[in-house]
Amino acid sequence: MNKKVLFVLTSHDELGNTGKKTGFWSEELAAPYYALADKDVEIVLASTKGGQPPIDPKSEEPSFQTDNTKRMDNDSVLLDKLKNTIPLDEVKMEDYDAVFYPGGHGPLWDLAENATSQKLIVDFYTANKPVAFVCHAPGVLKDVKVNGEYLVKGKKVTGFTNTEEEGVELTNVVPFLVEDMLVKNGGIYSKIGDWNPYAVVDGLLITGQNPASSEKVAEELLKMI
Repeated sequence: MNKKVLFVLTSHDELGNTGKKTGFWSEELAAPYYALADKDVEIVLASTKGGQPPIDPKSEEPSFQTDNTKRMDNDSVLLDKLKNTIPLDEVKMEDYDAVFYPGGHGPLWDLAENATSQKLIVDFYTANKPVAFVCHAPGVLKDVKVNGEYLVKGKKVTGFTNTEEEGVELTNVVPFLVEDMLVKNGGIYSKIGDWNPYAVVDGLLITGQNPASSEKVAEELLKMI
């Protein structure tokens, strides 16, 4: 029987008080989507509010395009799925083998504060199912606790680095820094050079450092399911 993975996307499109737009980062959806779909994994897309989630306009600039994002732009099936994502509160953990969160800055505002998302992650984790996050998406673990302890406590993790955030000049715009939060919550945080692919696995928890790590995270997830 085919494996089924839930992708959870942000519905938040305001980049703090800058007047600019944000959302999810297109490569962080496209790369894992095809890494899994091409291996016959069924993927269902959900978002905080349902419907079309916002794509970070910066991720659509020519310099950030990859073979996967170009493929997505011409993939009517995936584009249709994106227009019709399931609202997060209609999702049932029992229907899936794993959950994956693409990043972009959007999740730091909505999914990081979303009780439904927090419960969903705990439900997957305690049901012995993999939970995977890339780039800013590890930020959604900020308030996730299992048995009263932060999920990341004592676990090897990575996520968007402070220096990468400085590189995109949003250190003072984001509600919190992913690296700082993971360390504060007791995660055993590691990273490599900025913008290089890097993924960390600790038990059921898979985290990736930046957009370039998206496919690596998906490959680790594929091994687990």
